[in-house]
Amino acid sequence: MSISQDKKHNNLFIASPINDDSDFIPLISEEDEDSLNMTQIPDSLPVLPLRNTVLFPGVIIPITVGRNRSMKLVRDSYQKTKIIGTLAQKDPNNEDPAPDELYKIGTIAHILRILEMPDGSTSVIIQGKKRFQFEGVLSKEPYLIGKVSPMDDSKPRKKDPEFEAIIGSLKDLSLKIIKLSSNIPQETSFAVRNIESSSFLINFISSNSDIKITEKQQLLETNNLKKRATLLLQYLSREVQLLELKNDIQNKVRLDIDQQQREYFLHQQMKTIQDELGGNPLEQEIEELKARGRKKKWSKDVSAVFLKEVEKLNRLNPATGEYSVQINYLQTLLELPWNEYTKDNFDLHRARAILDKDHFGLEKVKERIVEHLAVLKLKGDLKSPIICLYGPPGVGKTSLGKSIAKALNRKYIRMSLGGLHDEAEIRGHRKTYIGAMPGRIVQSLKKTKTSNPVFVLDEIDKVGRDFHGDPASALLEVLDPEQNSTFYDNFLELEYDVSKVLFIATANTTSTINPALIDRMELINIPGYILEEKVEIAKRHLIPKELKNHGLMKKHLKFTSQVIEYIIDNYTRESGVRELDKQLAKICRITAMKVALNESYNVKLAIKDIEIILGPPKYLKDKYQGNEFAGVVTGLAWTASGGEILFVETSLSRGKGVLTITGNLGDVMKESAVIALEYIKSHSEKLDIKPGLFENWNVHLHVPEGAIPKDGPSAGITMVTSIASAITQRKVKKSIAMTGEITLRGKVLPVGGIKEKILAAKRADIKEIIMSEENRKDISEIKEIYLNGLTFHYVDNVMQVLDLTLLQEKVDKPLIFE
Repeated sequence: MSISQDKKHNNLFIASPINDDSDFIPLISEEDEDSLNMTQIPDSLPVLPLRNTVLFPGVIIPITVGRNRSMKLVRDSYQKTKIIGTLAQKDPNNEDPAPDELYKIGTIAHILRILEMPDGSTSVIIQGKKRFQFEGVLSKEPYLIGKVSPMDDSKPRKKDPEFEAIIGSLKDLSLKIIKLSSNIPQETSFAVRNIESSSFLINFISSNSDIKITEKQQLLETNNLKKRATLLLQYLSREVQLLELKNDIQNKVRLDIDQQQREYFLHQQMKTIQDELGGNPLEQEIEELKARGRKKKWSKDVSAVFLKEVEKLNRLNPATGEYSVQINYLQTLLELPWNEYTKDNFDLHRARAILDKDHFGLEKVKERIVEHLAVLKLKGDLKSPIICLYGPPGVGKTSLGKSIAKALNRKYIRMSLGGLHDEAEIRGHRKTYIGAMPGRIVQSLKKTKTSNPVFVLDEIDKVGRDFHGDPASALLEVLDPEQNSTFYDNFLELEYDVSKVLFIATANTTSTINPALIDRMELINIPGYILEEKVEIAKRHLIPKELKNHGLMKKHLKFTSQVIEYIIDNYTRESGVRELDKQLAKICRITAMKVALNESYNVKLAIKDIEIILGPPKYLKDKYQGNEFAGVVTGLAWTASGGEILFVETSLSRGKGVLTITGNLGDVMKESAVIALEYIKSHSEKLDIKPGLFENWNVHLHVPEGAIPKDGPSAGITMVTSIASAITQRKVKKSIAMTGEITLRGKVLPVGGIKEKILAAKRADIKEIIMSEENRKDISEIKEIYLNGLTFHYVDNVMQVLDLTLLQEKVDKPLIFE
């Protein structure tokens, strides 16, 4: 049951006269408006809730009455004074609103006529008289009766030019709305032009405009007539813009449909003309696609999909955007090397020779490639291994992929994964998206035109991850030998066999690689090079390459082994040879300039020439610092760029037994220092340490080069030796370094990066190395050339370390503990 306005049109409604003897006033003048304002209003009135409409003074609207309470109110009032109060509902869906669910400001209405409609409903025609404010409830039965107080409009002064301009704008906008709207009769504009009263014009347009109920209520509640007109002007301006936009859209749609029909007829005529001339280019293109498809070596399933997609293309209009998407998809299918492979060269001696020529060392990798080639030669068919080469920068991981491709006589692809964060880069986009394309795996295979290339996935440890997806998870399918025979690309929507591709991943560290990925790959560590190896690499590869790159010949420049060693020791600090290559390139550039200018120079370089060209030495070689001071011990550390030596220093000062740790150490390293001190305290008797020493002396442990962050457990035995030396004031054995983790029980645990640490020890002229007994197996896997000149001590507990390192001899001027 409801009460609502019966609106015949969307924007404006003009009522027609009912008959001559009624009080119906279609259009009122200013005199009529004054008589309405002078109407005597009682203090209490029956209040009729209005839904979906707001009544304005002077305006006549029809409403449909459905509720019994509302019907009784209307009939009682019509028989008496015919005067009622109307208030708009806040919630139009409420069938029985309470007084607090009605707005407080409404319009006093005069009932003009009650009409019984043919469908059984009752319509009531009412006219607004004056605004009022609802003061309170007097009675709720049989209908709502409330206390009311009339409200007067605040009118502007006569002949206010601004107000007159606003009224003129309201008329213009109303007429424009009538013109733009197809649902409003054009005769309505006659009524708008002939309304003389400004206030009635405002109320009339407010009542019949297609604006929200809340906005109409806001207009009704505005006392100042000028402000009400301004607010209404804003609403009408918005309605005009919406209508203009709507009409523009409709006109565009109509034009688009007309254009499509026109194009369709032109295409049909063109087709007829082409048929008469003896050939349709579109049909010829489709026949060419089918002919190319018949030559492909794809499976029956792929062939069926291809023919289905060709038929779909045949049904499409070439002018549509979908046609270009479809033709692009079919071209991609045809360009892929389905079951097309290059023939491997099974000459194992040739393969080994190529690998040895291009790279010095790296025996494990070379052996693995030759093994694969040997099995392939015997078996004839073998899934390619997934190899991951990891090690410090500049050791030749990426360039090794080219050599492997050359040795196997396969095509070479390199794909950099550094910073990759979108899964679609691997799997591709679905072809329904605009600008969709296959993933980079499929695109690369399309470029090489073979399904068994050597595919280098560079920097796999630097794959990113964000809201676009996880590329590392997408790589799981590519790098799994059990799954990659059915690799699914989102663009192709077909399975593609990449099991014959030899994937070689490269990384600087395995710590940041997804564990599931590591499980699928065969890890091969490529450690750094020792000095002798770097000299050989420079002679065999780097110097000839740089001479060629700079247009020089062997007669223009000669390097001795001594000069190369000097460059490596004083101008590079790396496990690889990338920085060495840069320094050699700089020397060649300077030489090329002197040759071009016909200047004299030393062809056979000496150390003084190197210092002139490259400047003063950049790095001071890490050297063992002696054992003159108590508490200074040499440790071995692993970094992403190779091995390093580090020094742990401990000093004592009078205090209350506080332990201070400095040197930019991480949490794990700090914990190692705490464990080391606690171990010394618990074994003080064995070390002849006085019981009260720890309560009266502070311990300060420091690791130099504080700007560099350091962490890890491998400095555990170094720290315990340093603290023990400082407290006992005993010298540490000369030329000895150590690495190993410790526990509270004093057990020495194994650590990683052994080969890199050994290289660092050799660079620093270390003669003896202490490590865990469990690291013995790592030493057995290292070539003898790396171990020459070193003595290894394998220990199980801390006391063995202290027995090996601490001498009975005290340092000069030792501290005296009282």
